[in-house]
This record gives sequence, C-alpha cells and structure tokens, in this order.
Amino acid sequence: MNRLEGKKAIVTGAAQGLGAAIVEHLAEEGCDVIGWDVNAEKMAETAQAAAQKTGRAITGRSVDVTDAEEVRAAVDEAVARMGGLDIMVSNAGILFSGESVDFDIERWRKVIDVNLVGFFIVAREAARVMLAGGKPGAIIEINSKSGKKGSFRNTAYAASKFGGIGLTQSLAMEFADRNIRVNAICPGNLLNSPLWVNSLFKQYAANQGITEEEVRQKYIDQVPMKRPCEYRDVTKVVVFLASEDSGYMTGQAINVTGGQQMD
Repeated sequence: MNRLEGKKAIVTGAAQGLGAAIVEHLAEEGCDVIGWDVNAEKMAETAQAAAQKTGRAITGRSVDVTDAEEVRAAVDEAVARMGGLDIMVSNAGILFSGESVDFDIERWRKVIDVNLVGFFIVAREAARVMLAGGKPGAIIEINSKSGKKGSFRNTAYAASKFGGIGLTQSLAMEFADRNIRVNAICPGNLLNSPLWVNSLFKQYAANQGITEEEVRQKYIDQVPMKRPCEYRDVTKVVVFLASEDSGYMTGQAINVTGGQQMD
C-alpha cells in the first residue's frame, strides 16, 4: 500500500468498468486522481464514490480524448488543480465488431480515432507537462491481447491495438532519456465488465451464430487458467508500472491473459 503516495494521476475512460477500478486502486496506493469520460454524470458519481471510499482527492471531468484542444486544456487544468502530473493512464476505448465486407467505414474510423489517435493525443499532452515539470513520469496504455494477435471480425479494434503497441514503443524510445516511461498492458477478456455484459456478448452472439452463454463459455475455454480476466488482475499491473518498482521498464506491452497470450 501507498507505493504512489503523493502522486498525481489522470485516468481516461474512467466512469465505469476497468477505468473506475483503476482510479480506485491508484487512490488506494496514495494517488490523487482526475477521471475523464464522455459520460459526465456517471464520471462524477464514480469520482465521488472513490473519494469517499479511499479518502483521496478524486474528481471527474467530461473529456473527449479525440479532441486535441479539449485534451490540452483538460491536462493544463489538471496540473493546476493537482500541482503536477506523474501518471497518465489511457483507458478510453470502444469496440465495434462485424464482417469486414459489410463494416461501416465511419464506425471503423471511429474505433481508430478513439483507441489510437486518442491515445496519442493524451500521451503527448501528458508528456508535454511531465517534461516541463522536470520529474519522472509514467504513461500507461490499456491495450488488449488483440494488440498481439488478430481478432475474428474485429479488424478495427485489432488494428487500433496493434497500432497502440507501436505507438507505445515509439514514445518510449523518444522519452526514455528524459525519465518518462511509456508502457502498455494487454488484458485478456474482462467477461464481467459492462463492455462485455452490455455489448460484446450480443455482438459476438450475432456475429458467430451462437447464444450469449455459449460466447461466454467459448472465451473461458480459450484461457489456460480457465477463468476470465478480472479488474484487479489488471489494476495491480497498472500500479506496478506507475511505481518505481518498474523504474527500468519502458516500451513494454505486458500480457495479463491467464496464459492465453504468451508473447
């Protein structure tokens, strides 16, 4: 506990699910946190609940990570409010699946815009203020096992995540000698998350011609550990990468997949 005492963090896509869990775990370790999400009302509720639970200064803000000017202003506001920025976690992401020959190109572009361009925008703005502050910084992308291996009828998502790992490595090289570390985490299937429960089970059942229950079992069967990835599996690695415990690591894409992905 308290490995991140006094650190200041931003987490994108933080209103619910994994993003909310990241906010809470960072706060448990001593961080003050600002959560960003396009859902302002839900973000405010999540921030208030996490602040009450952890006793840390946690606030929420509506931010569209694809809007470069909005992101820059929100980063500057966060630095002014918290007194600096040590950790940026890029978690905001979307997924639309479908057969490639019928895939609406605007939906395809939207996935790339949020998952890849959005990551670049928040990473560069975080790096800008970290460099100006003259202190070590950690930028972490929540990627996916789909950033390591192609995904059936998920061309846009896999492309965005493969690109995210390339971007992680490139930024890591650029900033390594200036004490800013850039790493990615590649989780397995978070089958109990809102993304899966409210969206992906339905999408995949329709795409694959099976029931939602069969979809769930199919994805569990693919995991050597025979269970879904849980939030805490991922947030533990976020804390590690945000802390000095990983001080000699940059440009890495760490699998958290129960053995499903091993390279």
